[in-house]
Amino acid sequence: MLSELKNGPKVAGVKQTKRAIGDGRAVRVFLAEDADPRVTEPVEELCREKGIAVEHVPAMKELGAACGIAVGSAVAALVH
Repeated sequence: MLSELKNGPKVAGVKQTKRAIGDGRAVRVFLAEDADPRVTEPVEELCREKGIAVEHVPAMKELGAACGIAVGSAVAALVH
């Protein structure tokens, strides 16, 4: 699941992910389970509204590493 994120086109962070969802570019969204729900829940709701698949990742650090960044990420998306 995270290997697709490592190798494919992606965005990381809440703002970029919300923009990708709004633009119709997000294919799948990844949410870190240890992130603040105030950050992840609005993104998850937006995905439900738009019919975008959501994957849960155990840790922000793991999600950030999959995105190729040195810090954790609460939200990321695979885009086309």
